[in-house]
Amino acid sequence: MEHTEAKQAMKELTMALLYLSRFCEREKFAEAEHFYAWKGYDFDVLNELDDEDLIRQGSHRSKSVYLTEAGKEYARSLFEKYGIDDWKGTTA
Repeated sequence: MEHTEAKQAMKELTMALLYLSRFCEREKFAEAEHFYAWKGYDFDVLNELDDEDLIRQGSHRSKSVYLTEAGKEYARSLFEKYGIDDWKGTTA
């Protein structure tokens, strides 16, 4: 297994944890599901993920972040990299 620098690992593992701890909100009149996660992580890392359009923080007073499609894809690729299984019975 290749080594990952600590800063990169923190970013990757934060994204993976955001995805694992996600919750879903469905639009009233649409089939779209939107995934959110609570903001309990290092703010510098969250800002970096936001800058890369992997998440959207919205108002900085918000306690949750929105997981973008790119963020969901990135998180799933990290699951493969680290050998993590997603929750059974979830849609993404």
